[in-house]
Amino acid sequence: MQKNLTEQILNSLVHSDSYCRKALPHIKSEYFEKEYRPVYELVLSLIRTYNKLPTSATLHIELSNSKYASRGDVNDIVQLISSLENTSDVDEAWLLNSTEKFCKDRAVQLAIMESLDILDGKRADVSEGSIPEILSKALSVSFDSNIGHDYIENAEERFNFYHKKEDKTPFDIEMLNTITKGGVSRKTLNIILAGTGVGKSLAMCHFAAAALSEGKNVLYITLEMAEEKIAERIDANLFDVDIGDIENLPKDIFNNKVKQIQSKTQGKLIVKEYPTATAHAGHFRALLDELKLKKAFKPDVIFIDYLNICASSRMKGLGGSINSYTYIKAIAEELRGIAVEFNVPIWSATQVTRTGFGNTDVEITDTSESFGLPATCDLMLALISTEKLESMNQLMVKQLKNRYNDPTTNKRFAVGIDRAKMRLYDVEDSAQTLLSESASSSNQGTKDYSSFKL
Repeated sequence: MQKNLTEQILNSLVHSDSYCRKALPHIKSEYFEKEYRPVYELVLSLIRTYNKLPTSATLHIELSNSKYASRGDVNDIVQLISSLENTSDVDEAWLLNSTEKFCKDRAVQLAIMESLDILDGKRADVSEGSIPEILSKALSVSFDSNIGHDYIENAEERFNFYHKKEDKTPFDIEMLNTITKGGVSRKTLNIILAGTGVGKSLAMCHFAAAALSEGKNVLYITLEMAEEKIAERIDANLFDVDIGDIENLPKDIFNNKVKQIQSKTQGKLIVKEYPTATAHAGHFRALLDELKLKKAFKPDVIFIDYLNICASSRMKGLGGSINSYTYIKAIAEELRGIAVEFNVPIWSATQVTRTGFGNTDVEITDTSESFGLPATCDLMLALISTEKLESMNQLMVKQLKNRYNDPTTNKRFAVGIDRAKMRLYDVEDSAQTLLSESASSSNQGTKDYSSFKL
């Protein structure tokens, strides 16, 4: 049956223009075996060169002048070409479905063989962590009939898209909703940039708590702190209790607070801990599949704390020919790939450089280790703290990159911070006005926001 199908695919590629144009973009030469592969490669070459179906006579002549003419199975190839006849009675829809299954099966077989080579050490340039991604790509092979957006013909669809309410994960901070037009979108990678101790994890814990309060399912992956420490921060936020007092709460009060949260939300929060620098996109993908299977849990938003201490599923650790730019960019691309694959927004964080740590007006160039990270992400917000801001329980937020909106509008703004309760909050409008005035004045000279008054 498989042989007959392979011959039918080649036959239709030669004789059916409609089938050929639908199937050819998805078929790879490695899917064919033995005498079939040279025929396919020849057909593909002629179609690409002349943009029309080749005749049997053309195939015979080209084959005699090709590298395959000296091969021992050339007679089989010639016989196969001679057998290619026009069969108009074949149902095209059935053949397309059968061809798609043929491609999927062959892709999986090849992926398994490649995975075995990696496990046997025959592919020293590829790590074992890349195996899940290789298999995932093979399993995702499909015939996508969409060949792009036609600007004129699809104008109505575009108009409807503009007026469609996008499913976003909103903030509980007014200015953050303003700059993102209502929250972060699905299939995006969003990054917080800050120095050590400024509040990267605090901000992500606050966003996670806010999403849970909105009824969202939240997955928080930590590679820096223990699961219980992350949960403790979220407890302080949602319980409205200083984090230092959590451990002193009586059990009945603690349980009552948990029940109150449960009664107010339909969402769930899962916190998963991995050892630092050992987990990568392959582990996260497996976790998502396991959560779906065992707990029927599908996250609406994912937090990964934090990107620079993840591993890459495609590359081995730093060293040799791998530099930090390439490695961190690979991690960012893999995390964004998960966001697209699972249709969720992902939040993560990164450190500033040593020079950026003492800078009161952080720039996108202050991103540590790899400038490939801001090139990959959709939103990057810098959190900036000074002694003056700290004394007023405030942080300055600066937009470094924003694909949701114009990043020059509200480029800098202030948010309140309650470190004891692991919480961010809105500040008065007057604080934003004064901050804008300070920024404008500072832009005329040295950028220093350490002394502005809010």
